[in-house]
Amino acid sequence: MNTDKDLHFIHAYNRNITFVKGEEVYLWDDTGKKYLDMGAGIAVSALGYSNETYKQGLKDQIDQLIHVSNLYYTEPSIRASEYLSAATGLDRVFFTNSGAEAIEGALKLARKYAYNKRKDSKGEIIAMNHSFHGRTMGALSVTGTAHYREPFEPLIGGVSFAEYNDLESVKALVTDDTCAVLLETLQGEGGIYPAAEEFIRGLRTLCDEKDIALIFDEIQCGMGRTGKMFAYQHYGIKPDIVTSAKALGCGVPVGAFAASERFADAMVPGDHGTTYGGNPLATAAVCKVFEIYEQDKILEHVNQIAPYLFEKLLALQKKYPAMISDVRGKGLILGIEVTGSNAQIVAKGLEKGLILIAAGSNVVRIVPPLVIEKTHVDECMKILDEIFAYFCSKWK
Repeated sequence: MNTDKDLHFIHAYNRNITFVKGEEVYLWDDTGKKYLDMGAGIAVSALGYSNETYKQGLKDQIDQLIHVSNLYYTEPSIRASEYLSAATGLDRVFFTNSGAEAIEGALKLARKYAYNKRKDSKGEIIAMNHSFHGRTMGALSVTGTAHYREPFEPLIGGVSFAEYNDLESVKALVTDDTCAVLLETLQGEGGIYPAAEEFIRGLRTLCDEKDIALIFDEIQCGMGRTGKMFAYQHYGIKPDIVTSAKALGCGVPVGAFAASERFADAMVPGDHGTTYGGNPLATAAVCKVFEIYEQDKILEHVNQIAPYLFEKLLALQKKYPAMISDVRGKGLILGIEVTGSNAQIVAKGLEKGLILIAAGSNVVRIVPPLVIEKTHVDECMKILDEIFAYFCSKWK
């Protein structure tokens, strides 16, 4: 057998470890090495890796029904739509296979709403600089980092980029053809930047005045990660459309966009579709996730453990002020801004059995399973302390 693991893969990822098992908040590779996971599969595995209720729910559904087409209802999809509608406070739901597909659907819905109002609408979209919304062509078009877009241009037109947390920069881009303002409620890939309250409230007022769709991308920061089910709920307002994925299925590929009735009704049969989206297995996972969140009081746990993690990271910054320039975020989506290479930090973490994720060029992202305990935080801090001590002299 050829030992080159990349032999039959398109080289779109730089992989270096083969994981074979997970339990609680730990992963094991094919050599038996154990890792503390503070990345949760990029904010996906909110329940960790061994929740028996979740696993049994999937097994039970496999025994019943895995897939039928969206020409028919299934019981899990009906219940999942009820759960997500209640959680978002929005009226209608469309299930997809991924976050990028949820963004695609949200953009189409906003453009269809504008088209219904005025057939010659150009469907212009205002997105944010330093944003990240996915790698499909539509999602890439509204991702506000040029080096992601440039190799694949021309992309969809009519997209302009404002500055995050700068309301006036958004207003300056609004035209009669603007159909949507899109943003992450907390920027993830761009460096872990929460939205300012005055920015969010100002956007809500602006979009109401102009009859523009306000779209929040909560693919990473939603599903309880900030201490509320969705990050926009910290601000006391609702979007017109919201996208969700990642922890929505806690490992089973599923995404969704939800919308208020006014916008959702713009879409009619034939406007959008998906073969696998919202199938019984995926939506059974969604149902089980919502049930476990309620039964195990996941949001309450996040709000208990997050301040402890943040306090420990601030203590680490105080110990290494020349190496850590900032600690920021909300709940259990936190960023450590470093003065050196975040890639070096991530690599050294793997060497020491700690999984971290980079964000941008100089931020180490902390997005652990939402079920972590203080003992896991302490274990993480011990390793991080060793890492920064190691680089202390090398970064001078």
